[in-house]
Amino acid sequence: MSSDVDVKTIRRDFPILSRRLGSHPLVYLDSANTSQKPESVIDAVDRHYREHNANVARAMHALGSEATQAYEGARARIAGFIGAAGPDEVVFTKNASEALNLAAGTLGARLGPGDEVVVSVLEHHSNLVPWQMVCGRTGATLRWFDITEEGRLDLDAAEREGLINERTRVVSLAWVSNVLGTVNPIARIAEQAHAVGAVMVADGSQGVPQLPTDVSALGVDLLAFTGHKMLGPTGIGVLWGRRALLEELPPFLGGGEMIGVVRMEGSTWAEVPHKFEAGTPPIAQAVGLGAAVDYLTGIGMDRVAAHEHEITQYALEQLGGIPAVHVMGPLEDVDRGGAISFTVDGVHPHDLMQLLDSRGVAVRGGHHCAEPLHRRLGVQSSARASGYLYTTRAEIDALCEAVVWAHDFFTGKLRGR
Repeated sequence: MSSDVDVKTIRRDFPILSRRLGSHPLVYLDSANTSQKPESVIDAVDRHYREHNANVARAMHALGSEATQAYEGARARIAGFIGAAGPDEVVFTKNASEALNLAAGTLGARLGPGDEVVVSVLEHHSNLVPWQMVCGRTGATLRWFDITEEGRLDLDAAEREGLINERTRVVSLAWVSNVLGTVNPIARIAEQAHAVGAVMVADGSQGVPQLPTDVSALGVDLLAFTGHKMLGPTGIGVLWGRRALLEELPPFLGGGEMIGVVRMEGSTWAEVPHKFEAGTPPIAQAVGLGAAVDYLTGIGMDRVAAHEHEITQYALEQLGGIPAVHVMGPLEDVDRGGAISFTVDGVHPHDLMQLLDSRGVAVRGGHHCAEPLHRRLGVQSSARASGYLYTTRAEIDALCEAVVWAHDFFTGKLRGR
């Protein structure tokens, strides 16, 4: 699939991409960590604070009404963006981690000894630690998918071992790995989960920014994602849920706005989604995320995905041509997202990250909040490059040139390239 995204024009919408770091232009390849923001998102947040700032759902004055309309309008646009049945299926949180904790904390009320929760070894800590905590509290058992040598879920081994079975109550998986880029077959696994009466949860933090999203086609019951990886502000995340399931689940946090009637003897709860949104919510952040959704919709997520495919394939080819570089995960851009993690012979990822930064190239180094996965792969940490809709081939070339230079700096083995 060929992309017709006009990257040169898109880049003009992102003020930060014109920065220089010393004598080098900024080459931003850390979008899996956080994306950059277009002018329209920056302006939407600025305009909200300048013209419409007030609390929502409380004040009856004009500003309060305007703030509420903006906040709920953002909810409606996000619901449309992911194919939700309605805005009442969209719960605002502060990030995907809180959304996944909400899922684990409320579904955990159903768990007990003998029940099982299934995750995978490639999960971000945000989709692992909350389930560990819940299983520790309830006596449920945590089990997980292993991966193949290519870095994909080992579905054959899971079937042989009966990983998803009549004791399974929850299956919670990343849609797209933030380390290996692997796109997991969520719809297929959701069918298996539903066949045994389990709830299917997906961490969409890497998937929703990169891929067209239709929650009904994805087959999940709950989907978590975060705004700052999809051009939106920090401090805003989403938990989408089937309304019937959200109505069944207990509140996660107590406080203002999540209540129906409060008496000293007890309280009743507001309707969904407000039952899960205690206190003053991230209003301006939601407005910014709504503007980000408008921007992505204007480009078209099919086109965003096509560009991501092209730039990832090019990066895999170019990095693969450097003898000292070892890419982790799938080596072809088939069922693969944009995160490319790799190691370089003789160079620690933290040192590599710092040397690349000295040439204006921003990547991440570490275990990327996926320590068990790195342990499974036998590496302590890795470097990770991740592009997005504004990434160019020239930036991938700059990355590769900087990697060769860094390797030469430490070892001299590629001197003269």
